[in-house]
Amino acid sequence: MTRKELTIDYIEYASIEELNAEDRLLVEAAIDAMKGSYAPYSNFNVGAAVLLEDGSIVKGANQENAAYPSGLCAERTALFAAGANHPDKAPISLAIVASQNGVICPYPASPCGACRQVMAQCQTRYGRDLKVILAGSECLIKFEKVDDLLPFIFDNI
Repeated sequence: MTRKELTIDYIEYASIEELNAEDRLLVEAAIDAMKGSYAPYSNFNVGAAVLLEDGSIVKGANQENAAYPSGLCAERTALFAAGANHPDKAPISLAIVASQNGVICPYPASPCGACRQVMAQCQTRYGRDLKVILAGSECLIKFEKVDDLLPFIFDNI
């Protein structure tokens, strides 16, 4: 038996003003994306924005449904839209912001397991790390790659 330790690397920021201009623009796009959220059941609105390698940004928002499993998270909405509309452009960063009852959450909302797996598949598909920024009004966290959110990534490609 061998005991091993897993270390997760990330950067924590106190406010959006501490981010570099590119990351700040992406978080602002994710905030704007929340306008497209449809969350009549939870009132938990989530916006996501994906920065592609050509500098374009694709937005997504969570979409709820009365049959709960039929909804879709903002992260997957944005990543799937980017893949469908820009299949030759690698995603390089993803920003995620959540609000409850119209107020941005103070601390970042963490992606669900399904979203983490989709993010991991994007890294594999395009052969490059995908940065992830989780933003709240009082704290922002930046991961340089999805592996830090989902260690031991499943990949059968």
